Amino acid sequence: MSDVIRALVVDDEKLARDRLIGFLGKLQGVEIVGQATNGVEAVESITRERPDLVFLDVQMPGMDGFEVLKALASPAPHVVFATAYDDYAIRAFEVEAIDYLLKPFARARVEEAVGRVRARLERGTNGLDVEAVLKRLDDARKEHLHQIPVHAGKRILLVAVEDVQWFGVEYRLVYAHTAERAFMTNFTLRELEERVDPELFFRAHKASLVNMRQVKEIVPWFGGRYKLVMRDQAGSEVPVSRAQARALRAKLRW
Repeated sequence: MSDVIRALVVDDEKLARDRLIGFLGKLQGVEIVGQATNGVEAVESITRERPDLVFLDVQMPGMDGFEVLKALASPAPHVVFATAYDDYAIRAFEVEAIDYLLKPFARARVEEAVGRVRARLERGTNGLDVEAVLKRLDDARKEHLHQIPVHAGKRILLVAVEDVQWFGVEYRLVYAHTAERAFMTNFTLRELEERVDPELFFRAHKASLVNMRQVKEIVPWFGGRYKLVMRDQAGSEVPVSRAQARALRAKLRW
C-alpha cells in the first residue's frame, strides 16, 4: 500500500469543502485528488480518479450520498460521511462507511477519521464501531454551548445562547447580538460555529452566524442573495452571502 492516502471531497457547500480541504491539507500523507459539488460530479470524479478515501456529504440536490455509493462500480473507495444531520448514522453503518462526521466538525475529528482509514488500509481492520460512534454523536449534542460569557463594561455576564439573535464580526471582534444590545465576546466566529448547535445556528456570511429561531423574515436581495430580518424591535437585517444562499435554501428545504 502507498503511504499516501488519495482523498476526494464531495459537498455542495463551498464553505464546507474549503474547510475540510483546509484540514486535510495540513495532514501528512494525504493527497487531495479532487472535489465535487454534487452527486453526479462525485460519481464521475470517483470513477476517474479512483481515490482511496471519499469524504461524502449526505444531503445534496439531485443525488444524495447513498445514491452515489449505489452508482459506483465495485470495489468502491473507503467512505467517511460528513453531514449536518445525525439522522443518517445507521444507514452510514449499513453501507460500511468508515466514519461519520457531524458538522460542524473539528480538525481533531478529521484527523481521527483519516487515522481510521489508514488503519483499515494497512491492517484490514473492521469499519465503524457502531456503539462508539453513536455515543460520540450523543456526546457532541451535549457539548453544545448553552451559555456564553460576554463583556458588559467591567462585568462578565452569562447570556443564554438561544437568546443570541446573531453573532457578528466587527473590527475583528465578535459580538453577540441580543434583543437588548450587542455584547463583545472572546470567541472567534469559527470557534462559535464549532460549539453552538448547528440545528439552531446558520453561517449566513463569513462575518455572521445567525440563530434561525430568531429570524422573522427572509427577504430576496440582488445578485441571488437574501437578507434575514431578525425579531428584535429594530428589525435588524443580516445579509446572506451568495455562497450561502443555496445552503440556506437546503437547510430550510424550500
